[in-house]
Amino acid sequence: MIHDDPIPPGTPHDDANDIAPDAAAATPAADADNPLRLRRIRSFVTRAGRVSTGQRRALDELGPRFVVPYANAQPDWDAIFGRRAPRVLEIGFGMGASTAEIAGLRANEDFIGVEVHEPGVGALLKLIGEQQLANIRIVQHDAVEVLEQMIAPESLDGVHIFFPDPWHKARHHKRRLIQPAFVARLATRLKPGAYLHCATDWQNYAEQMLDVLSADPSLDNTADGYAPRPDYRPVTKFERRGLRLGHGVWDLVFKKRGR
Repeated sequence: MIHDDPIPPGTPHDDANDIAPDAAAATPAADADNPLRLRRIRSFVTRAGRVSTGQRRALDELGPRFVVPYANAQPDWDAIFGRRAPRVLEIGFGMGASTAEIAGLRANEDFIGVEVHEPGVGALLKLIGEQQLANIRIVQHDAVEVLEQMIAPESLDGVHIFFPDPWHKARHHKRRLIQPAFVARLATRLKPGAYLHCATDWQNYAEQMLDVLSADPSLDNTADGYAPRPDYRPVTKFERRGLRLGHGVWDLVFKKRGR
């Protein structure tokens, strides 16, 4: 589950009531004849989740403007945002606090947030209203289907995947979002020179991310291994607490190679 406030390692991520699930997760089914074919992806919600009164009001009042309905076609994102600007996709924004903070700091860029969890969508809409943010749009749907159908090749200037569900049990690692086929498809949506920024608070997932991203022939690591946390990514309260306790957080920033 992708979330704004990573839970310190050792705490099951899906036991936290205020954490939203992944915007996408891989199922075990894959095409053995084509290892780069995407695994079948499903949205899932481990619990219904309670939508607060404020979140419901934001969904009702701001949803029509800021939530873009899923469609099997590429929308005119320039028309939707009302301008042509650098565009960043965030996969699984949780409750939206980091998304809103980054968008506020980077007002000259536009952000597409993908999340399946309705309380998370409502929470981000509430922040959009409170902070008067005009450069965010939300798609409440599977991230892989959004990527496939709604995002044109070589159209993104950046992608953020912060604290995806680590699926910490070994038998569940195949459900992790960062897999070779997904990364290969994601890379096709990046412009040459665009970046992919992942972060996790689980060391063995960080190691898997590093292996998968390093193996993709279209991506180059911007660091020698893990990257320092970029200034634009906020340090969350759980991350701050974990760091005080000696827990690690790993950032990875890769760029797409030029032609």
